[in-house]
Amino acid sequence: MGGMNWKPLWLGCLFPIMVVGRSVKPVDSEEALDYLIKYGYLQKPLERMADGFGPAEVAEAVRTFQEVSELPTSGQLDWMTRARMGQPRCGLEDPFNQKIQKYSLLGRWRKRHLTFRILNWPSTLPVHTARTALLTAFRYWSRVANLSFREVQAGWADIRLSFHGKYSAYCSKGFDGPGNVLAHADIPELGSVHFDESETWTEATKMGVNLRIIAAHELGHALGLGHSRYPQALMAPVYSGFRPYFQLHFDDVAGIQALYGKRTLPQSEEEEQEEIEEEGNGASIVTPRPTLPRAVPDPCSGELDAIMLGPYGKTYAFKGDYVWTVTGSRLGPLSHVGTLWSGLPGNLDAAVYSPRTKRIHFFKGNLIWRYMGFKLVPGFPKKLNQVGPNLDAALYWPLNQKIFLFKGSGYWQWDELAVNDFSRYPKPIGKLFTGVPDKPSAALSWQDGKVYFFKGKKYWRLNKQLRVEKGFPKDTAQNWMHCLPPTTGIPKSTTSSIPRTVQDLANNTTTSFSAPDISSSFFSSATLVQD
Repeated sequence: MGGMNWKPLWLGCLFPIMVVGRSVKPVDSEEALDYLIKYGYLQKPLERMADGFGPAEVAEAVRTFQEVSELPTSGQLDWMTRARMGQPRCGLEDPFNQKIQKYSLLGRWRKRHLTFRILNWPSTLPVHTARTALLTAFRYWSRVANLSFREVQAGWADIRLSFHGKYSAYCSKGFDGPGNVLAHADIPELGSVHFDESETWTEATKMGVNLRIIAAHELGHALGLGHSRYPQALMAPVYSGFRPYFQLHFDDVAGIQALYGKRTLPQSEEEEQEEIEEEGNGASIVTPRPTLPRAVPDPCSGELDAIMLGPYGKTYAFKGDYVWTVTGSRLGPLSHVGTLWSGLPGNLDAAVYSPRTKRIHFFKGNLIWRYMGFKLVPGFPKKLNQVGPNLDAALYWPLNQKIFLFKGSGYWQWDELAVNDFSRYPKPIGKLFTGVPDKPSAALSWQDGKVYFFKGKKYWRLNKQLRVEKGFPKDTAQNWMHCLPPTTGIPKSTTSSIPRTVQDLANNTTTSFSAPDISSSFFSSATLVQD
C-alpha cells in the first residue's frame, strides 16, 4: 500500500484515523481564519462581525490548534497547520480555546443504575463479536465509576445504541457514507448513541474501524464527558486506532469519577434514591416559594412575558402563569406553565431554547432554571451571577450560537460552552440591534431566520443586517396570537392573519429543527450561575 495516500477520518465529528484516500489539500490563509472562528479557537462576538482580529489573537489561536493537533506550536499558519485544517471533521466547535488541560463535563445522569438496549447490529461483524465489543465498552466505565448498566431486550432504555445510514426515523442527523463521520452521541439524559452502518466495523484487528474503542468514547459522551486535551486519553479528540490492551487514561477516570464518584459496592435502588435526594439538598439549589395560579390571561390584550422557539420547532408564548403553543395557522392549547415544566413558576422574565445544547433556560428575578426538554436539570434553579436580576428578554442567535440577554438599554452575550468574560457588558442594545426599543418584553430568533423583539402590544422584525425592517412595528395580538382586529366588530378568532413570510413557512409541514451534536463540547455556565 506504499503507493497510496492517506488522510485522517473524523469519528463522531471527533476523531481522526488513517484510511486509504486522496491527499488533503491545505486551506489558504483566509480559510484558516474562518476555520479558527468556526471551531471556537477564535471567540468572535456578534458585534465584532465587521472587525478583524489582531495578530496576537490569531497567533494564540493557531498555537492552541497546533497544541491540540500535536504540531509544533509556532503560532504561524505553516503548511502542516493548514493541511491539518483541511482534514475532514465535524461542524461542531472544539472547547480547546479554554485554558484547561483536564477533562470537560457536559452533564450527568440523575441515577447510577442505567439500562441500555442494542437496537440492531453492524453488518460487518458477527452478532456475538459486536455484543462483546459493546459490553466491554460499558465495562470500561463501570469498573472505575459508581455506575452499573443492565441490558434490556425490549421497551425503553436509558441508553440506546443503533446503527443506521444516511436517513433514520430516530435520528435527525444522518450519516454521510463510508468515511468522515463515524458515530455520534447525545449528552445526558437523552441517551442516544448512533453508529454509521456503512462503515467497516471490526474488532481485534487494525483494519477497519474498531467498534469497542469508538463505542467507549461515545458512551463517555452519553454519560456526560467532553473532550480531554491529553492525546493518550480515550476522550481526546484524536483517535489512535486499534489498541488490543486498551485501558482508560487517568484523565478519563478522573472525569467520570467527578460525575459519579469512585466505584463502590453495588447499591440498591433505595440507597441510590436516598443518595440523589441528599445531593439535592446542596447549597447551590434554590427552592422558590410556590405561587398560586392567577387568572387565565387574554392572548389578545397586553404584552407577552416571554416567547421562545423551543424543541422540534414549536413556538411557546408565555403570559402570567400560562403558556400557549403558537403555530402558523392558529393559537394552540393553553397550558399552565408548571404543567409543562414541573417546578417552573409563572410571570417569567425571559425564556430561551438553545439548539446548540438542547437546553431551555428560564429567567425570573435573580434565578435561572435549566430544563432538558421538559425535565428540570438537577441543581436548578440557581442564582444569576454577574448578570443583574429581572431580565427583560433573551434569545438564541444561530449565526454565532450564543444567547443574548437583555435588560433596560443593555445586553449581554453568553457562550454556554465557554467561560465568559462579562466585564465588557452590558453594551447598548441599539449599537447592535438598530431600531429596537429599550426594555423589550420578549425576543426570539424564529424559523424564518429573522430576529423579533416584542414590547407592549407591538413587535419589531429585523433583517439579516440586524436592522428593523420597513413597516414595523406591527400588532402582536393580530399577527402572532391570531386575534382579529378590534375595529371589525367581529368576535376574536383564531383565523390566521400572520405575515406572508410566516404563513408560507407554516404551510411547510416538514419544518426541521436540527440541533448540533454537542458531544465534543465543554458545557459550563459557571460565570452566569452562582453555585
